[in-house]
Amino acid sequence: MQVMQFNELEQFLKDHFPQGEQFGQLEEVGDGWAVMRLSVGDDHLRPGGTVSGPTMMGLSDVAVYAALLSRIGPVPLAVTTNLNINFLRKPRPDADLMAHAEMLKVGKRLGIGEVAVYSEGDDEPVAHATMTYSIPERRA
Repeated sequence: MQVMQFNELEQFLKDHFPQGEQFGQLEEVGDGWAVMRLSVGDDHLRPGGTVSGPTMMGLSDVAVYAALLSRIGPVPLAVTTNLNINFLRKPRPDADLMAHAEMLKVGKRLGIGEVAVYSEGDDEPVAHATMTYSIPERRA
């Protein structure tokens, strides 16, 4: 059951995680999934003209956070407890990065999600990540 709609989630991220905008902008959201876009600039590149690993990790993390919040609602203290990423191929430095995140399981205390990162316009992912989020106990 989707708890947060696009406008609510977008506003929540602006209000509670404004620094997250450096990692991408929310494009779409649904029940347990989110799509984010990062406009790649020179500050995202490492030597050799490829997008840096930390850039893709940040985009992935915020995308899964958005997917989780779409399911559990506005919980600011849901935090990443594990992030595992595989870099699959070199991203294009002249294309936006697109992150497609989906929650695999959302329990009372943990949420597990995955994300595929693409260079916009390409069919093959440049990275794949899995994440676990700790969900704080809800107090009455």
